[in-house]
Parts: sequence; structure tokens; C-alpha cells
Amino acid sequence: MLAQPCTHSLASGMGGIRTAGDLVARMQVTRGMRLKEAKAYVAHKLGVGADDLSDPTVMGDVRRELGLGRQISPESTFPTEPNGIEAKFNIERVLDVPINCVQRFAERVPSVGAAWKRGGGVA
Repeated sequence: MLAQPCTHSLASGMGGIRTAGDLVARMQVTRGMRLKEAKAYVAHKLGVGADDLSDPTVMGDVRRELGLGRQISPESTFPTEPNGIEAKFNIERVLDVPINCVQRFAERVPSVGAAWKRGGGVA
């Protein structure tokens, strides 16, 4: 019963979407990985060191390059960068983990689903 709150607090402690906390938490929940294992997996998939996962500067660049979405504030929006469902499509691809909302979106919008299965991306 404590898995979700514990995972959330650890992910929040890593900075959430500002860094890689959301990605590490996703691996803990979907694959049942322990924290150290999840960090190593995400770091490997992103091509960074485990210490870089909690560095907002490094992860801001990595998230932008891979289209994984970034924290959006009213002062600074990134209209040309992926966010929302498009970022989740990219997270699914990079981490090689199924994301339920991505699967459902691809099923309900056949043209997007077909392009995604061919490796064409969302856009």
C-alpha cells in the first residue's frame, strides 16, 4: 500500500520532470525495480551518468534533445518542444517501456498509431 507514496516522494526528491525523477519512478512502478537499479537503467538509456539524473542543467538538455518534455512555467514556454502526449510517446520509445495512455491514444487515433508502429514518431 505504500509503494505509490514512497515512489512519489523519491521521484519528487529527485526533481520530478525538472530532472529525471519521473523517469526513474516510472521504471520502479512498471518494472518493479529498486531505486538504484532504476537509476542505472534510466542513466544507461539516456546516455548519462547516474549522478547527472538529478542535475537540472544536464537533464534539461537531455530532455530537450530526446523530446521527453520539460517543466513548463508561464514565464518560459517551449512551443516547439514536445510536451504532454507527444513527450510520453518519446519516453515510451527511449525507456522501452509501455505507457498505457500512449497505447490507448495510438489505438484511438489510427493514423498516429500506424506511424508510431512504423517508427515515424508522433509529429
